[in-house]
Amino acid sequence: MQRIAAQKRIVERWRGLEKQGGDIADLITLATEEKDHALWDEIKADIDKMAVTLDELELELAFSGQYDARNAMVSIHAGAGGTESQDWAEMLMRMYLRWAEKRGYKTEVLDITRGEEVGVKSATISFNGDYAFGYLKSEHGVHRLVRLSPFDSDHARHTSFVLVEVMPEAEAGADVTINPDDLKIEAYRSSGAGGQNVQKTSTAIRITHVPSGLVVTCQTERSQHQNKEIAMRMLQSRLLEKELERQAEEKARLKGKRIEAGWGNQIRSYVLHPYRMVKDHRTDFETSNTDAVLSGEIDNFITAYLRYIAGRQDA
Repeated sequence: MQRIAAQKRIVERWRGLEKQGGDIADLITLATEEKDHALWDEIKADIDKMAVTLDELELELAFSGQYDARNAMVSIHAGAGGTESQDWAEMLMRMYLRWAEKRGYKTEVLDITRGEEVGVKSATISFNGDYAFGYLKSEHGVHRLVRLSPFDSDHARHTSFVLVEVMPEAEAGADVTINPDDLKIEAYRSSGAGGQNVQKTSTAIRITHVPSGLVVTCQTERSQHQNKEIAMRMLQSRLLEKELERQAEEKARLKGKRIEAGWGNQIRSYVLHPYRMVKDHRTDFETSNTDAVLSGEIDNFITAYLRYIAGRQDA
């Protein structure tokens, strides 16, 4: 039913574009016959708006991955560097949440571990919307920040690294089959504020998938049952991601290509000092408007990456 609903939304968008094109054609005829020059400004605005929608739809046609139309789970992990990297991780988290808000995607913070002073050590967020994984897969990799540290009394320049992992949301029972005997499930007390707000019961959940060694945790909900459900969703998506990586490595091996050492490659640099620049190292797309990027304006980077991989597949 979810797949049918997604296909219906795609058809409705194309039909809407078709109707919009017909309306513009009628306006052009009317403006020509009536010699109404005032109508041409309205027609031009409609054409520009239609062109943006068409470009987006054409880009979605390039999605060839089996899971591109799915919802996505994004995990953000601060690298070495303590406070600096944890603050950078929170900046990236805010960037993705603002991007999703602008696209009309629903988001949910599934799990988060706060830093001792500022920022976050790690966080996992779900993004629900058409082609969420197809768009966000461009963000998978290491993100590097160069800036004058706001936490250093000498205001020295610091470089921080954060790993972003992007996974398609797995469909329970369809994509991944988990044997309950392979799971080690532990309950523990949620970390958080002390005093009257401290958790008196063990509601947080840690699930270990013994065969793969994968570990997921969730402590965002007050109910142990809800935390367990969310943790299982996260585990299913991680197992699906692991299988996709295995398939990609096997495909590369059969083609005789060099297999890269996992996903831990630096994909993008955000430089705030001594100059301002955000550059993607895969596509060479760059912009000096760092404030806009960190406020969620990352569509140009995503589009450049999708066109880049489409070109590689055609080659």
